[in-house]
Amino acid sequence: MRVADAMTRNVQLASPNDSIIDAAKMMADSDFGVLPVSENDRLVGMITDRDIVVRAVAQGKTGNTMIKDVMSAEVKYCFEDDDIDEIARNMGDLQIRRLPVVNKDKRLVGIVSLGDVSNNADIAPTAEALSAISEPASQHISGVQRPH
Repeated sequence: MRVADAMTRNVQLASPNDSIIDAAKMMADSDFGVLPVSENDRLVGMITDRDIVVRAVAQGKTGNTMIKDVMSAEVKYCFEDDDIDEIARNMGDLQIRRLPVVNKDKRLVGIVSLGDVSNNADIAPTAEALSAISEPASQHISGVQRPH
């Protein structure tokens, strides 16, 4: 099965110049835990609810802090025609629960989550991905990463 058959297509985008309050409201309104960050029609980062808590709130930053100050700028992604079982393995290797999905022109077309994968991939790759994601990072060996 291809990633396009499992991914979520309804994706809310944030701007790097939006505040973390704006990001939190978008996440709450849409019930998402992650937002792709886009500038000039290009994916420039990802911000998660955890980024807001760990990189902003825990560091004493205010709600007016810009997304670009706490987002992850190194974006891992997959292509819409990638095999879902292979993506499950990559998610485990990278210890991530969500990946933006791009087309061949590297334009964002969706997001695939571990939940999407578990509903559509074979059991073994999904179980391996969940197990790897749950390991402490210090015990983890990083896998293949795509450049952005």
